[in-house]
Amino acid sequence: MPQFVIERDMPGVGQLGPDDLKGASRGSCSVLRELGPEIQWVHSYVTDDKIYCIYRAPSEELIRRHAESAGFPANSIAEVRATIDPTTAE
Repeated sequence: MPQFVIERDMPGVGQLGPDDLKGASRGSCSVLRELGPEIQWVHSYVTDDKIYCIYRAPSEELIRRHAESAGFPANSIAEVRATIDPTTAE
């Protein structure tokens, strides 16, 4: 299944506490259950003013539907074409 990186502009998000992040995660998971097993949230990176999320889904359109239903921005969505790490150099 294709994998995507979603960039979410969310000023101040890095200042949220554990309870706020838990609530956001619960909201996202609730929408994921409604959309069905075709879309999967892998993990996210929270920075000062953005969240970068990794999702698996058959299409960018389904990612956008999730963002709209969950009330999260999806400022940029890019399909992952390859994954590299230090072992790629070997």
